[in-house]
Amino acid sequence: MKYNKVFAGILLSGMLLGAAGCRKSPAPEVSMQEDVNLLASDSLAGRETGTEGARIAAEYLADRMEGLGLQPAGLDGGYYQSFSFRPRTDPHGEVAFGDTSDSSVTAMNVLGLLDNQGERTVVIGAHYDHLGMGGEGSLHRGDPDIHNGADDNASGVAVMLRLARELAAREPAAATGSRDNYLFIAFSGEEMGLLGSNYFAKNPNIDLGEVPYMVNLDMVGRLRPDSTLSISGTGTSPVWNQILRSQNPGFKLVLQESGVGPSDHTSFYLQDIPVLHFFTGQHPDYHRPSDDADKLNYEGMEQIAGYILDLTAAMEKQREVAFRKTKNESEEVPRFKVGLGVVPDYLFDGTGMRIDGVSEDKPAQRAGLQKGDVVVQLGDSTITDMMSYMRALSSFEPGDSTTVVMERSGKRVTAEIGF
Repeated sequence: MKYNKVFAGILLSGMLLGAAGCRKSPAPEVSMQEDVNLLASDSLAGRETGTEGARIAAEYLADRMEGLGLQPAGLDGGYYQSFSFRPRTDPHGEVAFGDTSDSSVTAMNVLGLLDNQGERTVVIGAHYDHLGMGGEGSLHRGDPDIHNGADDNASGVAVMLRLARELAAREPAAATGSRDNYLFIAFSGEEMGLLGSNYFAKNPNIDLGEVPYMVNLDMVGRLRPDSTLSISGTGTSPVWNQILRSQNPGFKLVLQESGVGPSDHTSFYLQDIPVLHFFTGQHPDYHRPSDDADKLNYEGMEQIAGYILDLTAAMEKQREVAFRKTKNESEEVPRFKVGLGVVPDYLFDGTGMRIDGVSEDKPAQRAGLQKGDVVVQLGDSTITDMMSYMRALSSFEPGDSTTVVMERSGKRVTAEIGF
Protein backbone atom coordinates (compact mmCIF):
# COMPACT_ATOMS: atom_id res chain seq x y z
CA MET A 1 0.00 0.00 0.00
CA LYS A 2 1.07 3.55 -0.61
CA TYR A 3 1.60 4.48 3.02
CA ASN A 4 3.95 1.51 3.53
CA LYS A 5 6.51 3.38 1.47
CA VAL A 6 5.71 6.86 2.73
CA PHE A 7 5.85 5.91 6.40
CA ALA A 8 8.27 2.98 6.40
CA GLY A 9 10.50 4.77 8.88
CA ILE A 10 7.65 5.16 11.36
CA LEU A 11 6.16 1.69 11.37
CA LEU A 12 7.62 -1.06 13.49
CA SER A 13 8.95 -4.15 11.79
CA GLY A 14 6.16 -6.64 11.34
CA MET A 15 3.50 -4.23 12.56
CA LEU A 16 1.19 -4.77 9.62
CA LEU A 17 1.35 -8.56 9.70
CA GLY A 18 -1.55 -10.62 10.97
CA ALA A 19 -1.66 -11.62 14.60
CA ALA A 20 0.47 -14.70 15.25
CA GLY A 21 0.02 -17.39 17.85
CA CYS A 22 -2.42 -17.39 20.74
CA ARG A 23 -4.43 -14.22 21.21
CA LYS A 24 -3.42 -14.15 24.89
CA SER A 25 0.04 -13.07 23.73
CA PRO A 26 -0.19 -9.33 22.99
CA ALA A 27 0.25 -8.19 19.39
CA PRO A 28 3.55 -6.50 18.47
CA GLU A 29 3.87 -3.25 20.38
CA VAL A 30 3.09 -0.05 18.51
CA SER A 31 3.21 3.01 20.70
CA MET A 32 0.41 5.54 20.79
CA GLN A 33 2.93 8.18 19.76
CA GLU A 34 3.74 6.21 16.60
CA ASP A 35 0.05 5.96 15.74
CA VAL A 36 -0.40 9.70 16.28
CA ASN A 37 2.76 10.57 14.34
CA LEU A 38 1.44 8.71 11.33
CA LEU A 39 -2.15 9.92 11.43
CA ALA A 40 -1.10 13.52 12.13
CA SER A 41 1.62 13.57 9.49
CA ASP A 42 1.61 16.38 6.92
CA SER A 43 1.60 13.65 4.26
CA LEU A 44 -2.03 12.86 5.09
CA ALA A 45 -2.96 16.53 4.56
CA GLY A 46 -5.37 16.70 7.49
CA ARG A 47 -7.45 13.55 6.77
CA GLU A 48 -10.46 15.43 5.45
CA THR A 49 -13.35 13.08 4.71
CA GLY A 50 -13.35 11.87 1.13
CA THR A 51 -9.72 12.80 0.38
CA GLU A 52 -6.69 10.68 -0.45
CA GLY A 53 -5.29 11.40 3.01
CA ALA A 54 -8.41 10.00 4.65
CA ARG A 55 -8.23 6.90 2.44
CA ILE A 56 -4.61 6.25 3.42
CA ALA A 57 -5.54 6.71 7.09
CA ALA A 58 -8.39 4.19 6.71
CA GLU A 59 -6.04 1.65 5.12
CA TYR A 60 -3.56 2.13 7.93
CA LEU A 61 -6.26 1.58 10.54
CA ALA A 62 -7.54 -1.55 8.82
CA ASP A 63 -4.03 -3.01 8.81
CA ARG A 64 -3.53 -2.05 12.45
CA MET A 65 -6.77 -3.82 13.36
CA GLU A 66 -5.70 -6.90 11.44
CA GLY A 67 -2.33 -6.86 13.17
CA LEU A 68 -4.09 -6.72 16.54
CA GLY A 69 -6.08 -9.84 15.71
CA LEU A 70 -9.42 -8.07 15.31
CA GLN A 71 -11.85 -9.72 12.93
CA PRO A 72 -13.02 -7.66 9.94
CA ALA A 73 -16.44 -6.30 10.83
CA GLY A 74 -17.27 -4.18 7.79
CA LEU A 75 -18.96 -5.10 4.55
CA ASP A 76 -18.15 -8.10 2.35
CA GLY A 77 -15.75 -9.62 4.84
CA GLY A 78 -13.53 -6.54 5.05
CA TYR A 79 -12.83 -3.83 7.59
CA TYR A 80 -14.66 -1.00 5.80
CA GLN A 81 -18.20 0.31 5.98
CA SER A 82 -18.44 2.72 3.06
CA PHE A 83 -21.13 5.33 2.62
CA SER A 84 -21.77 8.15 0.18
CA PHE A 85 -23.34 11.46 1.00
CA ARG A 86 -23.88 14.94 -0.37
CA PRO A 87 -22.33 17.51 2.00
CA ARG A 88 -24.39 20.25 3.58
CA THR A 89 -22.22 22.78 1.80
CA ASP A 90 -23.71 21.56 -1.48
CA PRO A 91 -26.09 24.29 -2.72
CA HIS A 92 -28.88 21.76 -3.23
CA GLY A 93 -29.53 21.13 0.44
CA GLU A 94 -29.05 18.76 3.38
CA VAL A 95 -26.82 15.75 3.84
CA ALA A 96 -28.20 12.91 1.76
CA PHE A 97 -26.85 9.42 2.51
CA GLY A 98 -26.62 7.09 -0.45
CA ASP A 99 -26.34 9.97 -2.90
CA THR A 100 -24.23 9.00 -5.94
CA SER A 101 -24.34 12.24 -7.89
CA ASP A 102 -21.24 14.05 -9.06
CA SER A 103 -21.36 16.20 -5.91
CA SER A 104 -21.37 13.24 -3.49
CA VAL A 105 -18.50 12.21 -1.21
CA THR A 106 -17.58 8.64 -0.35
CA ALA A 107 -16.30 7.92 3.14
CA MET A 108 -15.32 4.83 5.13
CA ASN A 109 -15.79 3.76 8.71
CA VAL A 110 -13.20 1.16 9.77
CA LEU A 111 -14.46 -1.68 11.99
CA GLY A 112 -12.69 -4.49 13.83
CA LEU A 113 -14.30 -7.03 16.17
CA LEU A 114 -12.78 -8.71 19.20
CA ASP A 115 -15.05 -11.76 19.39
CA ASN A 116 -14.96 -13.36 22.83
CA GLN A 117 -18.09 -15.44 22.16
CA GLY A 118 -19.91 -13.20 24.60
CA GLU A 119 -23.58 -12.34 24.73
CA ARG A 120 -22.91 -8.58 24.59
CA THR A 121 -20.86 -6.38 22.29
CA VAL A 122 -19.41 -3.14 23.65
CA VAL A 123 -18.71 -0.43 21.07
CA ILE A 124 -15.51 1.62 21.48
CA GLY A 125 -15.17 4.40 18.91
CA ALA A 126 -13.08 7.38 17.85
CA HIS A 127 -13.27 9.51 14.72
CA TYR A 128 -10.17 9.61 12.51
CA ASP A 129 -11.14 12.43 10.12
CA HIS A 130 -10.14 16.07 10.54
CA LEU A 131 -10.33 19.39 8.65
CA GLY A 132 -7.85 18.94 5.84
CA MET A 133 -6.56 22.35 4.81
CA GLY A 134 -9.03 24.18 7.05
CA GLY A 135 -12.24 25.54 5.60
CA GLU A 136 -15.51 25.37 7.47
CA GLY A 137 -14.94 24.66 11.16
CA SER A 138 -11.38 25.96 11.23
CA LEU A 139 -10.41 28.72 13.65
CA HIS A 140 -7.31 29.53 11.59
CA ARG A 141 -7.08 32.95 9.99
CA GLY A 142 -4.81 33.22 6.99
CA ASP A 143 -3.85 31.13 4.00
CA PRO A 144 -5.05 27.50 3.87
CA ASP A 145 -2.74 25.23 5.85
CA ILE A 146 -2.68 21.58 6.89
CA HIS A 147 -4.74 20.88 10.01
CA ASN A 148 -3.10 17.70 11.33
CA GLY A 149 -5.57 17.14 14.17
CA ALA A 150 -3.19 15.35 16.53
CA ASP A 151 -5.46 15.83 19.52
CA ASP A 152 -8.58 16.00 17.35
CA ASN A 153 -8.63 13.11 16.94
CA ALA A 154 -5.52 11.05 16.31
CA SER A 155 -5.27 10.93 20.12
CA GLY A 156 -8.61 9.13 20.47
CA VAL A 157 -7.77 6.65 17.71
CA ALA A 158 -4.42 5.86 19.32
CA VAL A 159 -6.05 5.18 22.70
CA MET A 160 -8.70 3.04 20.99
CA LEU A 161 -6.00 0.89 19.35
CA ARG A 162 -4.20 0.52 22.67
CA LEU A 163 -7.45 -0.66 24.27
CA ALA A 164 -7.88 -3.21 21.48
CA ARG A 165 -4.42 -4.62 22.11
CA GLU A 166 -4.88 -4.90 25.87
CA LEU A 167 -8.43 -6.26 25.72
CA ALA A 168 -7.34 -8.95 23.26
CA ALA A 169 -4.87 -10.22 25.87
CA ARG A 170 -7.29 -10.17 28.83
CA GLU A 171 -8.34 -13.41 30.48
CA PRO A 172 -12.03 -14.15 31.19
CA ALA A 173 -13.41 -12.57 34.34
CA ALA A 174 -13.04 -14.93 37.30
CA ALA A 175 -16.49 -14.04 38.64
CA THR A 176 -18.40 -14.93 35.48
CA GLY A 177 -15.99 -16.93 33.32
CA SER A 178 -17.22 -14.89 30.37
CA ARG A 179 -16.19 -11.87 28.39
CA ASP A 180 -17.91 -9.13 26.46
CA ASN A 181 -17.19 -8.78 22.77
CA TYR A 182 -15.71 -5.44 21.67
CA LEU A 183 -16.40 -3.70 18.39
CA PHE A 184 -13.82 -1.00 17.60
CA ILE A 185 -14.94 1.64 15.11
CA ALA A 186 -12.87 4.44 13.60
CA PHE A 187 -15.52 6.86 12.35
CA SER A 188 -15.29 9.09 9.30
CA GLY A 189 -17.22 12.31 8.72
CA GLU A 190 -17.41 13.41 12.36
CA GLU A 191 -16.23 16.94 11.57
CA MET A 192 -18.98 17.22 8.94
CA GLY A 193 -21.71 16.39 11.45
CA LEU A 194 -21.25 12.93 13.04
CA LEU A 195 -21.89 11.35 9.64
CA GLY A 196 -20.00 8.08 10.12
CA SER A 197 -21.44 7.26 13.53
CA ASN A 198 -24.91 8.30 12.39
CA TYR A 199 -24.64 6.02 9.37
CA PHE A 200 -23.44 3.08 11.46
CA ALA A 201 -26.16 3.57 14.09
CA LYS A 202 -28.80 3.41 11.36
CA ASN A 203 -27.07 0.65 9.39
CA PRO A 204 -25.48 -1.53 12.09
CA ASN A 205 -23.81 -4.85 11.41
CA ILE A 206 -24.68 -6.04 14.92
CA ASP A 207 -27.86 -6.13 16.97
CA LEU A 208 -27.83 -2.80 18.81
CA GLY A 209 -30.05 -4.39 21.43
CA GLU A 210 -27.01 -6.44 22.50
CA VAL A 211 -24.81 -3.34 22.97
CA PRO A 212 -24.68 -2.58 26.73
CA TYR A 213 -22.83 0.73 26.26
CA MET A 214 -20.64 2.79 23.94
CA VAL A 215 -17.34 4.52 24.78
CA ASN A 216 -16.32 7.54 22.67
CA LEU A 217 -12.74 8.84 22.67
CA ASP A 218 -12.54 12.35 21.22
CA MET A 219 -9.66 14.72 22.11
CA VAL A 220 -7.96 12.81 24.91
CA GLY A 221 -4.40 13.93 24.19
CA ARG A 222 -4.00 17.04 26.35
CA LEU A 223 -4.38 15.82 29.94
CA ARG A 224 -3.42 18.73 32.18
CA PRO A 225 -1.00 18.71 35.11
CA ASP A 226 -3.93 18.57 37.55
CA SER A 227 -5.24 15.43 35.74
CA THR A 228 -8.66 16.91 34.99
CA LEU A 229 -10.69 14.51 32.85
CA SER A 230 -14.16 15.26 31.51
CA ILE A 231 -16.61 12.39 31.06
CA SER A 232 -19.96 13.12 29.43
CA GLY A 233 -22.99 10.85 29.31
CA THR A 234 -22.88 9.92 32.98
CA GLY A 235 -26.65 10.33 33.25
CA THR A 236 -27.35 7.80 30.47
CA SER A 237 -27.24 4.88 32.92
CA PRO A 238 -27.68 4.75 36.71
CA VAL A 239 -24.55 2.57 36.98
CA TRP A 240 -22.09 5.16 35.67
CA ASN A 241 -21.43 7.46 38.61
CA GLN A 242 -20.61 4.70 41.08
CA ILE A 243 -18.40 2.72 38.70
CA LEU A 244 -16.57 5.78 37.37
CA ARG A 245 -15.73 6.93 40.88
CA SER A 246 -14.85 3.50 42.27
CA GLN A 247 -12.39 2.78 39.42
CA ASN A 248 -10.89 6.29 39.32
CA PRO A 249 -7.09 6.02 39.81
CA GLY A 250 -6.72 9.69 40.67
CA PHE A 251 -8.19 11.84 37.92
CA LYS A 252 -9.96 15.07 38.80
CA LEU A 253 -13.26 14.07 37.24
CA VAL A 254 -15.66 16.57 35.67
CA LEU A 255 -18.84 14.58 35.06
CA GLN A 256 -21.52 15.75 32.63
CA GLU A 257 -24.85 13.94 32.54
CA SER A 258 -26.06 14.68 29.01
CA GLY A 259 -25.84 11.99 26.36
CA VAL A 260 -26.05 14.61 23.62
CA GLY A 261 -22.96 16.50 22.53
CA PRO A 262 -20.87 17.45 19.48
CA SER A 263 -19.26 14.03 19.07
CA ASP A 264 -20.04 10.48 17.96
CA HIS A 265 -21.50 9.16 21.22
CA THR A 266 -24.63 11.19 20.42
CA SER A 267 -25.50 8.83 17.53
CA PHE A 268 -25.61 5.90 19.95
CA TYR A 269 -27.43 7.75 22.72
CA LEU A 270 -30.17 8.48 20.19
CA GLN A 271 -30.51 4.70 19.75
CA ASP A 272 -31.15 4.35 23.52
CA ILE A 273 -27.65 3.05 24.30
CA PRO A 274 -25.78 4.25 27.44
CA VAL A 275 -22.69 6.25 26.45
CA LEU A 276 -19.51 7.78 27.86
CA HIS A 277 -17.43 10.45 26.13
CA PHE A 278 -13.87 10.98 27.39
CA PHE A 279 -12.32 14.43 26.79
CA THR A 280 -9.29 16.29 28.16
CA GLY A 281 -10.42 19.79 27.19
CA GLN A 282 -10.02 22.41 24.51
CA HIS A 283 -6.86 24.43 23.98
CA PRO A 284 -5.51 27.25 21.78
CA ASP A 285 -4.51 24.74 19.04
CA TYR A 286 -8.07 23.42 18.63
CA HIS A 287 -9.10 23.39 14.94
CA ARG A 288 -5.88 25.14 13.98
CA PRO A 289 -2.79 23.99 12.03
CA SER A 290 -0.83 23.98 15.29
CA ASP A 291 -2.58 20.86 16.67
CA ASP A 292 0.53 18.71 16.18
CA ALA A 293 1.79 15.41 17.55
CA ASP A 294 4.63 16.86 19.62
CA LYS A 295 2.15 18.71 21.86
CA LEU A 296 0.32 15.67 23.19
CA ASN A 297 0.64 14.25 26.68
CA TYR A 298 1.32 10.59 25.86
CA GLU A 299 1.77 9.60 29.50
CA GLY A 300 -1.68 11.05 30.15
CA MET A 301 -3.10 9.03 27.26
CA GLU A 302 -1.63 5.88 28.83
CA GLN A 303 -3.34 6.76 32.12
CA ILE A 304 -6.68 7.27 30.38
CA ALA A 305 -6.34 3.94 28.58
CA GLY A 306 -5.61 2.21 31.90
CA TYR A 307 -8.67 3.80 33.49
CA ILE A 308 -10.94 2.64 30.66
CA LEU A 309 -9.50 -0.88 30.85
CA ASP A 310 -10.40 -0.99 34.54
CA LEU A 311 -13.89 0.30 33.71
CA THR A 312 -14.45 -2.40 31.09
CA ALA A 313 -13.37 -5.07 33.59
CA ALA A 314 -15.84 -3.74 36.14
CA MET A 315 -18.57 -3.54 33.50
CA GLU A 316 -18.10 -7.19 32.50
CA LYS A 317 -19.34 -8.02 35.99
CA GLN A 318 -22.23 -5.55 35.61
CA ARG A 319 -24.69 -7.62 33.64
CA GLU A 320 -27.55 -5.09 33.79
CA VAL A 321 -26.84 -1.66 32.25
CA ALA A 322 -30.11 0.23 32.15
CA PHE A 323 -30.52 3.15 29.74
CA ARG A 324 -31.78 6.48 30.96
CA LYS A 325 -32.66 9.57 28.94
CA THR A 326 -30.95 12.82 29.89
CA LYS A 327 -31.69 16.48 29.47
CA ASN A 328 -30.44 17.86 26.15
CA GLU A 329 -28.28 20.67 27.43
CA SER A 330 -27.62 21.98 23.92
CA GLU A 331 -31.28 23.00 23.60
CA GLU A 332 -30.87 25.36 26.56
CA VAL A 333 -27.88 27.24 25.16
CA PRO A 334 -28.83 30.90 24.65
CA ARG A 335 -28.38 32.52 21.24
CA PHE A 336 -26.04 35.48 21.13
CA LYS A 337 -24.96 38.02 18.54
CA VAL A 338 -21.62 39.01 20.08
CA GLY A 339 -18.62 37.22 21.55
CA LEU A 340 -15.68 38.00 23.78
CA GLY A 341 -13.21 36.24 21.52
CA VAL A 342 -12.02 33.73 24.11
CA VAL A 343 -11.68 29.96 24.44
CA PRO A 344 -13.48 28.96 27.65
CA ASP A 345 -11.97 26.33 29.90
CA TYR A 346 -14.74 23.74 29.77
CA LEU A 347 -13.07 21.65 32.47
CA PHE A 348 -13.02 24.47 35.03
CA ASP A 349 -15.16 23.48 38.00
CA GLY A 350 -14.78 26.62 40.11
CA THR A 351 -17.04 29.68 40.24
CA GLY A 352 -17.04 31.74 37.06
CA MET A 353 -15.81 31.22 33.48
CA ARG A 354 -12.09 30.60 33.20
CA ILE A 355 -10.38 31.79 29.99
CA ASP A 356 -8.19 29.18 28.30
CA GLY A 357 -7.19 31.30 25.29
CA VAL A 358 -7.66 34.78 23.86
CA SER A 359 -8.12 35.44 20.13
CA GLU A 360 -6.24 38.17 18.31
CA ASP A 361 -7.97 41.53 17.75
CA LYS A 362 -11.20 40.54 19.51
CA PRO A 363 -13.06 42.35 22.34
CA ALA A 364 -11.33 40.37 25.09
CA GLN A 365 -7.83 41.09 23.85
CA ARG A 366 -8.59 44.76 23.30
CA ALA A 367 -9.90 44.97 26.88
CA GLY A 368 -6.77 43.33 28.28
CA LEU A 369 -8.25 39.97 29.29
CA GLN A 370 -5.68 37.18 29.63
CA LYS A 371 -5.46 33.41 29.60
CA GLY A 372 -6.17 32.20 33.13
CA ASP A 373 -8.52 35.06 34.03
CA VAL A 374 -11.78 33.92 35.63
CA VAL A 375 -14.74 36.07 34.58
CA VAL A 376 -17.08 36.50 37.55
CA GLN A 377 -19.25 39.38 36.32
CA LEU A 378 -20.34 40.66 32.91
CA GLY A 379 -22.37 43.86 33.05
CA ASP A 380 -25.06 43.42 35.69
CA SER A 381 -24.88 39.62 35.57
CA THR A 382 -22.96 37.45 38.04
CA ILE A 383 -21.07 34.65 36.27
CA THR A 384 -21.02 31.36 38.16
CA ASP A 385 -20.54 28.86 35.30
CA MET A 386 -20.62 28.47 31.52
CA MET A 387 -24.40 28.66 31.28
CA SER A 388 -24.64 31.92 33.25
CA TYR A 389 -21.81 33.33 31.11
CA MET A 390 -23.70 32.52 27.91
CA ARG A 391 -26.95 33.93 29.27
CA ALA A 392 -25.17 37.18 30.14
CA LEU A 393 -23.49 37.36 26.73
CA SER A 394 -26.82 36.81 24.94
CA SER A 395 -28.16 40.11 26.33
CA PHE A 396 -25.69 42.25 24.34
CA GLU A 397 -25.87 43.58 20.79
CA PRO A 398 -23.07 44.62 18.41
CA GLY A 399 -21.91 48.11 19.40
CA ASP A 400 -22.76 47.68 23.09
CA SER A 401 -20.14 48.18 25.80
CA THR A 402 -20.05 47.08 29.43
CA THR A 403 -17.76 46.21 32.32
CA VAL A 404 -16.23 42.81 32.95
CA VAL A 405 -14.86 41.70 36.32
CA MET A 406 -12.20 38.99 36.50
CA GLU A 407 -10.24 37.20 39.16
CA ARG A 408 -6.53 37.30 38.30
CA SER A 409 -3.80 35.98 40.59
CA GLY A 410 -6.05 36.29 43.62
CA LYS A 411 -7.17 39.86 42.85
CA ARG A 412 -10.28 41.30 41.21
CA VAL A 413 -9.68 43.26 38.02
CA THR A 414 -12.30 45.37 36.25
CA ALA A 415 -12.12 46.35 32.58
CA GLU A 416 -14.30 48.07 30.00
CA ILE A 417 -15.19 45.92 27.03
CA GLY A 418 -16.86 46.84 23.76
CA PHE A 419 -18.66 44.58 21.33
